Amino acid sequence: MQFGRTFEEFEVGAVYKHWPGKTVTEYDDHLFCLLTMNHHPLHMDTNYAEKTTDFGKNVVVGNYIYSLLLGMSVPDVSGKAIANLEVESLKHIAPTFHGDTIYGETVVLDKTPSKSKNDRGIVYVETKGYKQDGTVVCVFRRKVMVPTETYIKERGGEQPGRPEPKVQGK
Repeated sequence: MQFGRTFEEFEVGAVYKHWPGKTVTEYDDHLFCLLTMNHHPLHMDTNYAEKTTDFGKNVVVGNYIYSLLLGMSVPDVSGKAIANLEVESLKHIAPTFHGDTIYGETVVLDKTPSKSKNDRGIVYVETKGYKQDGTVVCVFRRKVMVPTETYIKERGGEQPGRPEPKVQGK
């Protein structure tokens, strides 16, 4: 299973469709709100959402959707990353509700070799998240520092530091 890419493996224009999707539950939304201390009633209070909002129901907190999409992209984009350098833009396009399933895809916009170290480069990507009906809900652009193949080889290969199982009796 691929987990991220080296600088050489990225191609400008390539599109990575992240799989599988994730159905967002009320529990997911509430847990994220509680962990991040976001107590806005739009996310936490069904009575409030039904009676006082245009949506008539709870809306999933947008930063959970962003975080979910970021996580979905790791095996395709940043699994080998040295660092996430910048989130250039983040747009919440449409609401997500409990029970919606989120899918994501990332397009490679640009890639640039590092100016200071020849064993890494910067990849510029845009990730889109959309619901089961195709409605785009979130779009963000970011820059990720990724290693070259040389960097990976010099540091022990694809899974550096992974222990081998011990054989019993030895």
